[in-house]
Amino acid sequence: MAVYKAPIKDIQFVLNEVIDVSKLAKLPGYEDATPDTIHAIVEEAAKLCENVLFPLNRTGDEEGCHYENGVVRTPKGFKEAYKQFAEGGWTGITCDPEYGGQGLPATVGFALQEMFTASNQAFAMYPGLSHGAYEALSRHGSDELKKRYLPKLADGTWSGTMCLTEPHCGTDLGMLRTKAEPQADGSYSLSGTKIFISAGEHDLTENIVHLVLARLPDAPGGTKGISLFIVPKFLPKADGSVGERNGIRCGAIEHKMGIKANATCVMNLDGATGWLVGEANKGMTAMFVMMNAARLGVGMQGLGIAETSYQSAVAYARDRLQGRSLTGPKNAGGPADPIIVHPDVRRMLMIQKSFTEGARALALWVGMLIDEAHSHPDAATREAADDLIQMLTPIIKAYFTDMGSECANLAVQTWGGHGFIRENGVEQFVRDARITQLYEGTNGIQALDLVGRKLPMKGGRAAQRLLGEISGFIAQHKGNEKMKEFVEPLEKAMGRVQDSALFLMQNAMKNPDEAGGAASDLLRLMALTAMAYMWNRIVVASHKGLEAANDNAFYEAKIATARFFMARVLPQTVSLNHQIKAGASTLMALPAEAF
Repeated sequence: MAVYKAPIKDIQFVLNEVIDVSKLAKLPGYEDATPDTIHAIVEEAAKLCENVLFPLNRTGDEEGCHYENGVVRTPKGFKEAYKQFAEGGWTGITCDPEYGGQGLPATVGFALQEMFTASNQAFAMYPGLSHGAYEALSRHGSDELKKRYLPKLADGTWSGTMCLTEPHCGTDLGMLRTKAEPQADGSYSLSGTKIFISAGEHDLTENIVHLVLARLPDAPGGTKGISLFIVPKFLPKADGSVGERNGIRCGAIEHKMGIKANATCVMNLDGATGWLVGEANKGMTAMFVMMNAARLGVGMQGLGIAETSYQSAVAYARDRLQGRSLTGPKNAGGPADPIIVHPDVRRMLMIQKSFTEGARALALWVGMLIDEAHSHPDAATREAADDLIQMLTPIIKAYFTDMGSECANLAVQTWGGHGFIRENGVEQFVRDARITQLYEGTNGIQALDLVGRKLPMKGGRAAQRLLGEISGFIAQHKGNEKMKEFVEPLEKAMGRVQDSALFLMQNAMKNPDEAGGAASDLLRLMALTAMAYMWNRIVVASHKGLEAANDNAFYEAKIATARFFMARVLPQTVSLNHQIKAGASTLMALPAEAF
């Protein structure tokens, strides 16, 4: 069967020894976020994930959600698990104490997100979407809306959604048709249909708060004419309790490849009452707060799936006896050796291991950057952190989910035919992982965002900030003999990023297809380079651990895994650089009718 145990030791290693989480307690508002406090929180979350959420993962997939006459019921055990989740304060872990949250740093939230999604992705989406709604409302909502909705979202009594997609418009939101008519009392009447709305209807909370994109009657065309509205399932009473049912209802739920325990809904708005969030015709600005948070959250889903897949593959590889080692029996007293002795099985496990450990470090570093961008007293530090976040968001969303899917497939491959059998649980990871490459903007869209928006952003300042961060590390450690085998491949990979970016600068203005044709390859190239940077930081921390003679096997395993990444994964940057410089001509040469 599939297995999951929260990787507490690895998480603590990154927090304490790679990114130095003790710095968080020096930021205004985070004084209580000491390493000891964070450790205790991670340990408690691990118990919840291992004992409550993970046991529901497969049963929830088997049962799925039930729809009847507009009512959606979640699988058996989900209501009880959600109640325990909310009562434990997990819904408001990073929310503002002013609204009942615990006010902990985003870095902590990232560590918890990994564990929640690793143990039960479909379940974790319910509170995850609520937090995205909380963030958008907290930044753009009026004081009245904040007071009415944020405490309920923070304590988990109410949940939230984001309603963007319509049957005719997904990525191209400029085609959006949902209408919002102003009413005499200052509210709006919304009509239209939204599809693919995760957690749009369910039985976990007493109310659901929908953030809906719609057009005002006099709105300009395209994305410049979109406004954001808050549309609750039940209209709140003055005392904060739920009142009459609003005109937004679930018309159907989708029958999906994966995440079957999360309701993906068609939502029909028929004169639903809503209130404007932020300024009229500025809805995309507000919604991007939620979308950017969601994109990082989806990236964490990719990491979570990869971790559970890896653990399940390792457990099977240690137990499954098949064949003999090429270098002689390793289990002489048994009929065969465990398959973990075979080089090709090791290859599959090492790909997964080198991804999960490097990605965890990259994700938690981004969490730290978010905290700095939000709370650091120095404006220049906040600006630098925000630049790095902007650059790394599409990279984390796309690369982490591509690799989450790959790791899930490698887990099935490790299990062989038994991985293809549903009752063993690993095939679910393949199905669940696939959506992560699609929602919150397909990975191709993330690549176009990176090339079209993030690279030229602020005159290329954000891109230079990331390359400067890596260059500074290289300069600092280049003379260290112990680091040579890691720093040199990193420096060469960064050179390939610069070479590819120069090619685009020279050619994309003349032919925009060059940017489109190179986008996915450049994102992967930059992702691998960012991962190599984090692996270098892991090696630095591991050498310090070895010098302290503390748990040598742990640190030696980190260094060995780093060597694998540098030798067997990072060389992909060579071919990616060649692919980018091959240009778009071979992509676009074939006439459409020839396909």
